[in-house]
Amino acid sequence: MSTRTLQQLMAALPGAQIVDASVDPARVAITGITKDSRKVTPGALFVAYRGVENDLHRFIPDAIARGAAAIVCEDARWRTGEADRIPCLVTPNGRQAFAYLCAAWHDYPGRDLIVVGVTGTDGKTTTSNLIYHILRAAGLKAGIISTVNAVIGDRALDTGLHTTTPDADDVQSYLAQMRNAGMSHCVLEVTSHGLAQHRVDGVDFDIAVITNITHEHLDLHGSREAYRAAKGRLFEMVGRAAGTGQVTPASILNADDPFSFDYLRALPAARQLIYSARAEADATVRATHVTHAPDGLRVTVSTPRGELTVHSALIGAFNVSNILAAIGAALALNVSDEAIQAGLAAMPGVPGRMERISLGQPFSAIVDFAHTPNALEQALRTLRPLTAGRLIVVFGCAGERDIAKRPLMGHAAGQYADVIVLTAEDPRRESPDQIIAQIAAGIDNPSAQVLRAPDRGEAIRTACALARAGDIVVACGKGHEQSMCFGTTETPWDDREAMRRAILDLGF
Repeated sequence: MSTRTLQQLMAALPGAQIVDASVDPARVAITGITKDSRKVTPGALFVAYRGVENDLHRFIPDAIARGAAAIVCEDARWRTGEADRIPCLVTPNGRQAFAYLCAAWHDYPGRDLIVVGVTGTDGKTTTSNLIYHILRAAGLKAGIISTVNAVIGDRALDTGLHTTTPDADDVQSYLAQMRNAGMSHCVLEVTSHGLAQHRVDGVDFDIAVITNITHEHLDLHGSREAYRAAKGRLFEMVGRAAGTGQVTPASILNADDPFSFDYLRALPAARQLIYSARAEADATVRATHVTHAPDGLRVTVSTPRGELTVHSALIGAFNVSNILAAIGAALALNVSDEAIQAGLAAMPGVPGRMERISLGQPFSAIVDFAHTPNALEQALRTLRPLTAGRLIVVFGCAGERDIAKRPLMGHAAGQYADVIVLTAEDPRRESPDQIIAQIAAGIDNPSAQVLRAPDRGEAIRTACALARAGDIVVACGKGHEQSMCFGTTETPWDDREAMRRAILDLGF
C-alpha cells in the first residue's frame, strides 16, 4: 500500500493552516485520500467541504470513527474531545484542496503528459475523440478521458452514469495510469461543472480548446457570464502553464462563437490558434469548401501550412466546427497533415451522437445527445434536408436543472420537426408533466404535431409507430447515458436499446 506523510501532502496546500494537534504531521502516515466517509479506512485523509446539497463537515465524526488519520476542512468548529488529537488542516476551498491533494498523491501525473483540455457547451466529446484519433494516427501513445469513458491503452473504463468530468480523485488516477502505461498524451474533456468545482485543478494543461458557449447549466452558474467564466478557467490555467518544452501552450478559439471568442481571446496565452467555418474569416484554420453527404463530410481547410482536404464520417455543419477545432489542436501539437487526415477519417463516430439504429425498418432511427437549445437546433437542422418524409423528434429536459432553456428547446424543435413527442429526461424530483408543459410553451409552430408521453419508452414507441417510409425518428437528450434519475434514484436506461425494442416490436 502506498503511503505519504501528512507533512508531504501539506506541501500541495500552501494556504492551509494546521490546527494544533498532539501529533507531528511528519509522523502521520496517510494511506489514502477520500471525501466519502464511507470509504475511509484506517490511516486515510478525509476531506470535507460545503457541497451543493451536503455539507461534508457533518460526516467528519463518522470518518474519525472509521480510522481517519487526519482531516482537511473549511471549518474547524467540529473539533471537540477525542477529535482534538486528529491533525486538522483548514483551507478556504475544500474542493480545490481535494484536487491538489489527489494530484500530489499520484506525484502530479499531468506534468509527465501533454494534456489537451476540451471544453464548451456542445461538441466536447466529439472534438475530444477527433483529437484522440489524430494523435493515435500520428503514432503517439495517447489516452482520453471523456464523459463517455476513459481509454487507457486497450482498456476502456466507465466514467459514470451522467455526462460530466469525473471527480478529482478519478481524474488523477486515470492520468497516473496513463503515465505508468508509458503514454505521452491525454485528451481530457472538461465540463463547466468540472471547472467550477475544481475537479481538474492540479492538472497541468498544455492545450485548451473551446467548441462554443451557448445556453446551458444556468442552474449552477446563475448567468451566461458566470458560465463563460467557468469555461474560461481552463484557458487561464493554460495561460499560466510553463509548458513541457515539447509544445508551446496554446488556446484554440472559435471565431464563429462571439460570446466565447472575444472573452477568451483577451485572456493571456503563449499562443492562440483561431478556427472558423467561414471561408472569409481572419482565422488560423478555416473551412474554404464543405461537401455534405449522407456518408459524411469532406472539408477543404486552409492552414498556415497550406490547403488540406479531410474526410469524416460525421455529418452536420456543427461537426465542421468540431473538425476545425481538432485540426487547430493538432497544429498546436505539431502533428503532420497526413496524421490529421488519417485520424479524422478513422473516427467512426461517438456512441449516442447521431448514432443510427438500423434493424431493417423503412424509416431512419437515430439517437443523439442533443440536450441544449443550440444542440437540438443543430441536430434537427442537419437532419431536415436528409428527410424525405417527416422529421419526428423525441426529447425532454432534465429536472432540477436550467429551467430557462425549456421553452427554448421547444422553440428549436418547432422550427424543424413535423412531429414532436415530449417526454421525461432525468426528471429527478420535478413533475415530468410540469417540465413537458414548460417545453411545450415554447413551441410556436402551429403546423407541428405535438404529443406528450411522460414515459420515455412509450414516447419512443409512439414515435416509431407513427413513422413511415422516408421518415426520420430521432431521440435526443440521453445519447449513450445508461440511467435516468427519478427522485434521487438512478434507474437503468439506454435510449439506443429503447429504440431497438420499439423497432422490433413493430415486427421489423
